[in-house]
Amino acid sequence: MYPFPVTFILVVILSSPMCKGQNVNTCNVTPKDQYIEVGSDAQVVCQTSCVRGKIFWTLNNRPINEGLSNATNSSHTVLSLKNFTRHSATLQCHSAETQHVLGGTTIRTYSKPSKISCRFYYVSQNEGVPERLTCSWEHRINSSLEINYTVLVCQAAECTSHETERTSIDIDALKIYTSKNINITVRAKTAAWEVSSSHVEFDYYDILKIGPPKLNIAVLSDHLLVKWERPVAQREYRCQVKYSKVVSDGTSEEGLKEIPNSSVNITVESCSTYKITARCALNKAPWSDWSQEKTVLTKLNKSDIKLRLWRKIAEKEKNGVRKVHAIWMEIPATCQDTFIYSIKRIPYKEHMTGVNYTDTSCSKSNCVVDMNQDAHRINLTVLHNETPLAEDSVYVPAVGESLPHVTELQTATAEGVILVSWKAPVQPVRGYMIDWTHNGNQYYWKESKYTNTTLSDLLDKKPYNITVTPLFNDKTGHGMQALQICSRVGDPGNVTFVDVRPYDKSAYVSWSTESQEECSGAVINYTVLCSIEGSPVLNVTVDHSKQDILLQDLKPDTRYSVYVMATALTGTTKSRERLFKTKRFDPRLITALGVSGTIIIILVLSLGLCCAVQWKKFREKPLPNPGLSSVALWPSPGHQERTPPSQAVNNPSESPCDMVYPEETQRMPSPLPDTSCSGNPASDQTEQYTDPALVLTPDVQNEKPTELIETLHLSSPGESTALLSSGDGPFSPYRSQSSVETPASRTSKLCPRVPVKQQEKTAPMTVYVTLSMFEQGQGR
Repeated sequence: MYPFPVTFILVVILSSPMCKGQNVNTCNVTPKDQYIEVGSDAQVVCQTSCVRGKIFWTLNNRPINEGLSNATNSSHTVLSLKNFTRHSATLQCHSAETQHVLGGTTIRTYSKPSKISCRFYYVSQNEGVPERLTCSWEHRINSSLEINYTVLVCQAAECTSHETERTSIDIDALKIYTSKNINITVRAKTAAWEVSSSHVEFDYYDILKIGPPKLNIAVLSDHLLVKWERPVAQREYRCQVKYSKVVSDGTSEEGLKEIPNSSVNITVESCSTYKITARCALNKAPWSDWSQEKTVLTKLNKSDIKLRLWRKIAEKEKNGVRKVHAIWMEIPATCQDTFIYSIKRIPYKEHMTGVNYTDTSCSKSNCVVDMNQDAHRINLTVLHNETPLAEDSVYVPAVGESLPHVTELQTATAEGVILVSWKAPVQPVRGYMIDWTHNGNQYYWKESKYTNTTLSDLLDKKPYNITVTPLFNDKTGHGMQALQICSRVGDPGNVTFVDVRPYDKSAYVSWSTESQEECSGAVINYTVLCSIEGSPVLNVTVDHSKQDILLQDLKPDTRYSVYVMATALTGTTKSRERLFKTKRFDPRLITALGVSGTIIIILVLSLGLCCAVQWKKFREKPLPNPGLSSVALWPSPGHQERTPPSQAVNNPSESPCDMVYPEETQRMPSPLPDTSCSGNPASDQTEQYTDPALVLTPDVQNEKPTELIETLHLSSPGESTALLSSGDGPFSPYRSQSSVETPASRTSKLCPRVPVKQQEKTAPMTVYVTLSMFEQGQGR
């Protein structure tokens, strides 16, 4: 790299007259910013004229071993770096005494282009002379300088050069001799350095990328035969065939075969769609592009027909007929031919003798067959153009037939699958049939030889009914159905509020749970959370049996928010937040006061109404007419005579209550018969005396006897009232009455002809009727 020794350069510099006396006190590092090839050696000189003593070097601020530097004289020190591989490095020279930096430089590395690869390929044709040659290489670049590449393509003594600024180039291959080896060299050049790669020689057929093969596919009953033409005569080659089965959901199952010839057999499934493509390559040459993909539909293979006939037996009806649901795996609908499924229902006893009974044909994958309570066997035959393709049969036990069954049937759910296990019966079995359904209409089933199985591809969060039936050589046992189980248990049902009734210091909260899915998780407990402006104040948990709660210790006239959270083993659900405000006063107290006030008002109104009715009755009673009052003597206390009703009631238009009787008379327990003057009863008399005061008014005559009694109690026996005499004035309507009048004296007035002994005279007393007397009688 350096044609002259460093010592010679230093001698020239020191002996130069231009430098003498000018750079004595100069310190520096040379050369500056040099580029070297990766892995080569480098030397750097430090001029130490400005300092005394030793120096030391640093590489990227780290000290370098002193053994790598050598002092040629007192003012120059040379640093030698062997096999330098860093991308870049900064070297600095330091004074050991003052630690000052005397100078520095940067070293950058570059590399040769390497890993050159080339290939011939076709553009518009797949055979003959290749049209293009493309080459690429790697170059370790650590420079901001612009790099230009020159590619030399040499065949024998002829070379052609091609310029590019990238690490790949595409060359017109028609100008290059084919069927011969070629040499490739790549040269990289910048303003600071230039380097060339090593020469690389390629065999023409090792870099020839042939065209994709042309496929010819034959569809047979059980496989596909794929063929293509040989790419290059008398040359070894290899090919790959890629095929994939198209599934209903759009995905595919891929397969890859690598073969050393031009044909291959591919085993496929019946009535399925396959996509096939292939590619080939010469021995060491790169792979060709994939051929155009071809799609084929395979034929029906008899060996692929798996009917897997099974049955589900319904309960016996009243007429003794059983509905047996026969199910099987039908031939895929992708098979475009027409197939007929024939069901034969054969009594088991006659089946043993070979007697057949043909039933109707079925075009679907299930049929319902009517059977009696005897044992039967169902035979299923698949026909294509009246030619049988496959057969299968299943046993249907008789009603009440003693057959073994599995025991200890258990199920469990784990990550979307159902695990089923059971205990085998005592009798030896050849296997078990497991069937399951989520709606009772669509069944799935499979056969197992073990006492456990896993059910997958289930609908999410759906309840399933699972039945396990043991299988024997020519019969089937009784099926054992497990408890209904969900494929996956979801979160508990949604919580919805029913009512929030706030009081002053409490609130009644009730809610309900609505399950949106069949397999919602069972609620373990409910948590009611109440808060004020986002700050929790209450957190109450109740078990799943309660759906209401009374929140206590609340503040009156305060806004709250409340929600309910349901917790299950599988998760939690949360209701919507509900806002409410407590009352200023207890509404129940207001309600009680309102009810009490209403009752009091009703009682007051009822009492007032009664009083109004009584006052109305009182106002409607006529006032007594003093002109109708008569004078009568007060009977003695021992007098028991009572005026006969015939004499007392002479005016039918008057009421008995309008008559006025002395209180003494009212006290008589029973009336005495009135007699005439001769001692005979009054009825024998032709002439009667009628006291006008005893004539009843019409309205009083219609009143009840009780009212009459009340009217008669006007005054007490000892009461004495000064009344106006009938002779006091011509306008007085009242007659003179005596407070003491014996029956004898009264008789004397009626019968003057009979002498009667007069009693001792007393002061006469006048009596008249006033309205106050009625009031006193009512008061009594």
